[in-house]
Amino acid sequence: MGFHSRRFIALMARSISPKIHSPTTITSSSSSLAPFSLMATSPRSSSTSIHAEDPPLKILTDFDESKALIALSDLLPIRRSASTINGFCVPNSPQNKPLLIPADEFLPVEDKIRGVFLQKLNGKAAIENALAACLTGIESLRVDLVAGVVNRGNLSGEAMVLFFDWAIKQPGIPSDIRTYHVILKALGRRKLFKFVIDMFQRMCKEGVCPGSETLGIVVDSFVRAGQVTRALEMLEKWEGLGLKCDVSCLNVVLQCLCRRGHVGQAYSLFNSRRERIMFDRMTYNVIIGGWAKLGRVGEMEKALEAMVEDGFDTDCLTFSCLIEGLGRAGRVEDAVQIFRSMEDEGRAPDTGVYNAMISNYVSVGDFDECMRYYEQMLSCDCSPNIDTYVKLIGGLLKARKVSDALEAFDEMLHRGIIPSTGTITSFIEPLCSFGPPHAAMLIYKNAKRVGCIISMSAYKLLLMRLSRFGKCGMILKLWEEMQESGYPSDMEVYEYVVNGLCNNGQLESAVLVVEESLQKGFCPSRLIRSKLNNKLLASNKPKEAYKLYLKIKAARCVDNARRYWHANGWHF
Repeated sequence: MGFHSRRFIALMARSISPKIHSPTTITSSSSSLAPFSLMATSPRSSSTSIHAEDPPLKILTDFDESKALIALSDLLPIRRSASTINGFCVPNSPQNKPLLIPADEFLPVEDKIRGVFLQKLNGKAAIENALAACLTGIESLRVDLVAGVVNRGNLSGEAMVLFFDWAIKQPGIPSDIRTYHVILKALGRRKLFKFVIDMFQRMCKEGVCPGSETLGIVVDSFVRAGQVTRALEMLEKWEGLGLKCDVSCLNVVLQCLCRRGHVGQAYSLFNSRRERIMFDRMTYNVIIGGWAKLGRVGEMEKALEAMVEDGFDTDCLTFSCLIEGLGRAGRVEDAVQIFRSMEDEGRAPDTGVYNAMISNYVSVGDFDECMRYYEQMLSCDCSPNIDTYVKLIGGLLKARKVSDALEAFDEMLHRGIIPSTGTITSFIEPLCSFGPPHAAMLIYKNAKRVGCIISMSAYKLLLMRLSRFGKCGMILKLWEEMQESGYPSDMEVYEYVVNGLCNNGQLESAVLVVEESLQKGFCPSRLIRSKLNNKLLASNKPKEAYKLYLKIKAARCVDNARRYWHANGWHF
């Protein structure tokens, strides 16, 4: 320890002395080193003291901070022992041995694997060893775990391919087409088209025969990014690789184009392949459905005439597309005539046909006819699906018929139809834009009761609406349930909670929530700070307001320093 002290004193004397140009500064510097000089037992240490009668020194203007940090790291090395770096010691463990708990034990496996690529390890072997260490505690790697790694986060294309190459070698991951679909979807979602094409060609070389679903994944990634020409080129490459381009592959490409609104390109591809591929009924239905979404009745009629000329009979999907297209064109009465013609011909409408009729009447705001077709569908033993209730409830909420919408939502849950997370959010969002939050809370409670997953956006919408009405008890309970669901609290959540407590006059609780947000590194906005400060001053609590002001001031200094560090690449 004395050796380190002497080295530290000598270094500080060399690094500080060039900057000192006044006796007062020298005295304060030497006095600050007094504890270290007491620990030095050698008599030579006294000869290294700094005297005021030394000649004046110059100030270093080109001082390199990195060299000082390197020197300090040599003098004060970090002990890389298991107790300080790899984990925490638990003294009361069996056999009087410390139980080592890894510091990243609380992280899920997906985050651990993604963290490997943040370390910028050198060499493929080092990365694979680190990936293997992340699997400690689980039996084997699974396909859903691979999907969780590549679908979330912000991995680069090289990192995703490198991880996939390592994962495909593991015993729990089959080298089949389903596994390749996972990586193709993830790469296409991030618009990493170079890696998409390389992975597609790699599949063919390794003997994994791609199918129409594979072609649909690749084409849809290009179409979603607006690169329709490259998507059509993939169909040519498909044939160039010796793969069979049959009517199922053509239907998949047409569906991708029509789904994204590129119906004109789909129709051109349809006409260019007429002589080379034998079409089926689905091919015509896809084209009719694409024109129906745009309300192009004339183009729908042309495609229908070509369908009849080729000897294909219409089915329920054809009628549903025709009814939807007429409704989008504003010709609801013509859609009713087509629906009645089905009944006259003895064809039983299916759920898709009824959904098209319900959607037409929802668009014009005629909910009496909408409910009449819904009841007719139930009387004909035609079970409604999730699309039926999404169209029905969405239209009722848009028209602010809240009671009817809640009744339809309860009936949907009673039939065992579980809505998705995005559907629940779409129901809660309009309810949080008008009126009291009672109806939105009913949607939330009923969805939570049947096991639906509530999104973070839905929680924030509910907290915002509850805070505006000052429902403190409901705010705190909802906040607790949000944290139990695994969602962390961010600045918006804290501001909604503080705003609700201020509106209800619970200033002490609001101050505690602000202090908690400051401890987590979240500094409230100026609006929330001023509102809470004014409430405290109006309640004759200047002392609490001043204490809170000091804490917020210190937190803002830390926040500004942290931003400066991050801007300079210092991630502490």
